[in-house]
Amino acid sequence: MSQNENGSTPGAPVEEIQRDWHGLTLRLQQLETECGALERENKDLRSLVERVIEHRQKSHGELVNLLATLVTKLPINDVGVVVARLVEHNVHVNEVCASLAKGKLDDNLLQPAILKQIDKTKRDLLAAIKTAVADLLAQDAPFEAGLLESLGEQPENFFSPAFSRANRGFVKAQVPRERIIREFGEQSLVFFKDVTTDVKFNPRPKPEEIMLAFKPDFAELLAQNPGAAGARRAEFEALHQAVSQSREPSEKSRAQKSAFLRLSFFLELLHYYENQSTESPDVVFAQRLPPLIEQLVITGDSELLDEKLIESAEKLLAHIISEDQRKAVVNNIGKPGGLARILRYTLTFRMEELSDIDPLTVECIKQIIPQGVVPTARSIVTVLRLFNPHMQKSCIRAIMVTDRLRKEAAEKLGKAVAKELGLEEMVARITEQTTLSPEREREHAWNHIKDIIASRATPNEVIATIRKRLHGNYDADEVKACWIVLTDADPMVFVRVFCLFPYLPDGQPDPLARAILETFVTRLTHEKYAEVYTKTVHALKNLFKVKADSPALVNFISLTKWVDPVAAERISQDIGMTAH
Repeated sequence: MSQNENGSTPGAPVEEIQRDWHGLTLRLQQLETECGALERENKDLRSLVERVIEHRQKSHGELVNLLATLVTKLPINDVGVVVARLVEHNVHVNEVCASLAKGKLDDNLLQPAILKQIDKTKRDLLAAIKTAVADLLAQDAPFEAGLLESLGEQPENFFSPAFSRANRGFVKAQVPRERIIREFGEQSLVFFKDVTTDVKFNPRPKPEEIMLAFKPDFAELLAQNPGAAGARRAEFEALHQAVSQSREPSEKSRAQKSAFLRLSFFLELLHYYENQSTESPDVVFAQRLPPLIEQLVITGDSELLDEKLIESAEKLLAHIISEDQRKAVVNNIGKPGGLARILRYTLTFRMEELSDIDPLTVECIKQIIPQGVVPTARSIVTVLRLFNPHMQKSCIRAIMVTDRLRKEAAEKLGKAVAKELGLEEMVARITEQTTLSPEREREHAWNHIKDIIASRATPNEVIATIRKRLHGNYDADEVKACWIVLTDADPMVFVRVFCLFPYLPDGQPDPLARAILETFVTRLTHEKYAEVYTKTVHALKNLFKVKADSPALVNFISLTKWVDPVAAERISQDIGMTAH
């Protein structure tokens, strides 16, 4: 084999290397420059991509925020599910964007206000649960301490079968059989009677479902069997004493019951906010929470409400985020009637301001004034004193016109109640109205209706007040006063009240409607009221542009045609309905 085949290739001559060295150096410098430019371009591109992803995160968060705000206007049943889906979608988008840019989520992402409020409410409920548990433990309630303490870390334990049996035992002064065997042994069962096993209805219950109750002759049995409880005799006697005290009508048992009801309220509400996508709000706010509020405030055989307990109930209701859900709880209190029904009115009238013609106000007066019986002013003041000042005055006005009493007795009772509540100004006004001339009395009545319209009352409330006045004092002056009051208000108020005149609330035709509407249409088309006509037509024209088949517009034209076809044709032309 030759040397050229086995040997290495000879190196380049020195002259050639020296000749090409300068070109190689320039080429290397050019490559380094291009490499640096590519690095800077990559950095700029990465910064641009991160900026785009960050903008995408923020814009999507703002969109979810707007949508979450809008869905709170939906019916109660739909809010929880929709918000939960929005949150889940927003979290998924944020995770994808973060993985593309930084690989982790940013804690300062935009969050809808309702979600922030829900998070804050959850934290407040957890803190309240721990406080209620500590309160229940301090009062020696017949619960297992470990079972109660577990609620601070695992609130969902409250809905477990073991806790359900413990709750039933607390309410009925019973204890689970498994607890007695675990703590004191089977020999201690001699002190109890089985209240679960029944030969006919439940002959073979599950062992863990058996509930026991202490026998009435516990002291004698303990003396006969001193060693049945073993070394834990003192704890056994303490359990018997705690169970017995929980059923006695004492301050301690009431305090235990109050703490248990508050704890149950907090846990039910927290469970709903943690599981809004699966829990029905109707069940929670219409069935579970109202009885808790009712039992918390109404204690024993008392016929009066305690304001301190009412304030305690209001603090519980304040944890409910949605106002509609809060009202749902209040509206489902007191279904059987009695003092619980008064509680419903009290909670409502402490947070709302309604007129004296509102159906709920009238219903409340019928509840506190029995049919055919004139109650004392003091008995009514006891109830009204719990309402807010506005509702006290509304209720007094409703008392004075109630159909439960004769007019003279109703007015006398209204004055006495106002005097007891310290509303001297209202007493003077009532006295003045009883001595007013018909003209002054009419002026006061229609000024009151004008105030109702100014307070943004619904058209149904306005027409109810007007109809009550006109049916009691119908003449030309009253109709004129009604026209002036309605036309001084917003034109759409006049239109909507005009449409409600023909029929009474029970669906029967109003005998005064046609005459009143004829007078209104005649005045509306008269040149004397050209300004009123212009405002009304302008409002109807805007309504026609927005929705041509609006019920208010169609009914107004139909009723006008009913009493005056020529006027209806003129109004239709000015609105533009004829051409349309």
